[in-house]
Amino acid sequence: MLKLDTLSQRFENFATFECAGSSQLYEFLSLKVAQDNDLLYLCTKARDGQPAPNLLFGSVHHLLLSGKQHELSDYFPSLTKQPKKITDSFESFKNFCEMYQDEIILLLQTKLVQTNEVRRCGYLYPCFSYIYSRIHKPLALIEIGTSAGLQLFWDRYRYSYNTGKLYGNHLSDVLIKSEIKGMDEPYLLTESPPVSHRFGLDLHINDVTDPEDAGWLNALIWPEHHERRELFQNAARYVNKEEVTFIEGDGVSLFPQIIDQISKDSMICVFHTHVANQIPEDIKHQLQENIKKIGQTRDIAHIYNNIWDKELHIDSFMEGAEQTQIVGETDGHGRWFQWKI
Repeated sequence: MLKLDTLSQRFENFATFECAGSSQLYEFLSLKVAQDNDLLYLCTKARDGQPAPNLLFGSVHHLLLSGKQHELSDYFPSLTKQPKKITDSFESFKNFCEMYQDEIILLLQTKLVQTNEVRRCGYLYPCFSYIYSRIHKPLALIEIGTSAGLQLFWDRYRYSYNTGKLYGNHLSDVLIKSEIKGMDEPYLLTESPPVSHRFGLDLHINDVTDPEDAGWLNALIWPEHHERRELFQNAARYVNKEEVTFIEGDGVSLFPQIIDQISKDSMICVFHTHVANQIPEDIKHQLQENIKKIGQTRDIAHIYNNIWDKELHIDSFMEGAEQTQIVGETDGHGRWFQWKI
């Protein structure tokens, strides 16, 4: 069980480093929860290894979206067009947590923080474009922490950057907008690179056609983020179960077993976004060692952030040659990225 002072610091960090400039409601509530021992104790019921702030706010949001009647809904932009003043929300928030404590504890103990931030494909697209431009092989995708698999279908979406051009699948009704910062221009192919395989690995695979799973994923989207909700709903229609293999379990130990299913005519791309913060340190080392071992005999790339830092990395082995690169800096929700190579 985490100590209350540790949890308090996590809520303060969540407010400062994740919510500031993105969610005024969660920023305010996080700072209040950080000073409230009753709510911090409630968070000790969360599953080990899960980020308590995301899980608590996701649980409360889920119950509100599911129809729980409470004045707290008047403060959530996802539930009302004219939300009340944020600075008056904490008393209602705490009362809601007390009133629905049993339901919240059940969610804390059974749910996982598995966001499907479709807009992160905005910085994945130049990564895959860059890899394909170097080796010209179809890409075999293996996503660790895939949740519902929405990012596995990045090649089906359209992309708009501050270039005046469109990229990707020009017929898609999913349009992802992301700002390119800095002077370096990323690799952006006009049309999506070819994809030969899609594998999604996770402890729990979410089914976007299941109301409970879809409802939980929707609840994890922050209340002010209307565009994220719309992207999630539109992208969910592109998940074709006949074109993807979902496997439940520990992705780090599972993915090496998949390699033999992939022809050597494909470039293996193992990727994950904002998942590694939930992976223990020894498993992170194991993941990178697995990539190196496979790279001795296969062409493989590892696209990731949040293993050791927040930078966007591509570690690759192409025809036996190893290359490790920091390719960019990204916003957590994909609103912008800065290309660095």
